[in-house]
Amino acid sequence: MDPLWIYLFFTALPLYVANASAVVSGGKTPLDFHRTLGDGEPLFGKGKTWKGTFVGIASGTFMGWIAAQAFPDMVILVSDSYLVYAFLLSVGAILGDIIGSFIKRRMKMKRGAPAHILDQLDFVIGGVLLSIAVSKPNWTGLILLVMITPFMHMAFNRIAYMLRIKNVPW
Repeated sequence: MDPLWIYLFFTALPLYVANASAVVSGGKTPLDFHRTLGDGEPLFGKGKTWKGTFVGIASGTFMGWIAAQAFPDMVILVSDSYLVYAFLLSVGAILGDIIGSFIKRRMKMKRGAPAHILDQLDFVIGGVLLSIAVSKPNWTGLILLVMITPFMHMAFNRIAYMLRIKNVPW
């Protein structure tokens, strides 16, 4: 298999799983504990919860562990420390999504309102930035990831909407 596609797949896997798991798991206690800033808007909003944060990070990392067990000869091509890499991708994905929500609240956008590029790439950017600590980026792979992710994100969100996991199809 081509190293580019190996990099793309084993980088996307923890990112996508962490991001999707946080949405699916939901939770009651928001990260911001309902705090607002001077603009009267929530810090992050009700959609960013402690449970979703922990489940997202744990799920993305666990998927990385499964990948490392099933495909050790492939993940080593992505990072010498693939489990740490998967953990950092997962933490970064969740942090990127939280920062995206923070930006949307500052723009006075309501929860669930679409911000197409921000919603679709915040978790990728966050994950990649953190993972650089343990893996040299494959720039071609990252460009492909950025190009593919909006389409994947829209497809996954549509499926989640049809399964009634999400309230909006975006």
